[in-house]
Amino acid sequence: MTNTYQTGDKVSGKVTGIQPYGAFVALDDQTQGLVHISEITHGYVKEVSEYLSVGQEVDVKVLDVDSKSKKISLSIRALQEQPPAAQKSEKPRQSLQSHVNESDSEGFNTLKDKMQEWIKRSGQ
Repeated sequence: MTNTYQTGDKVSGKVTGIQPYGAFVALDDQTQGLVHISEITHGYVKEVSEYLSVGQEVDVKVLDVDSKSKKISLSIRALQEQPPAAQKSEKPRQSLQSHVNESDSEGFNTLKDKMQEWIKRSGQ
């Protein structure tokens, strides 16, 4: 590592390789870090190559520097604005019974009446 990178640094780099688990980004001539697939963007990422390509310039945030193993964890997502949470409908939920219309309820009543008739017949 020619430059000393610290957790929290915001730097630019170039994507040098893509793997199923993330993308390698060169921060300088001697230093490379990994953007894990979960740190590419907010939301689910199925294929890294749908978001990044080799040679692409990217801005990244340094998440962690492990000087012993000389590994640097990077994030693109940390520099993006988080999308607003999906808003739930303020309309109250209706019960299943409230969805049954009148013709449906007559059908249920008819079955109920038939059941009583069948029970009487079985007892004879």
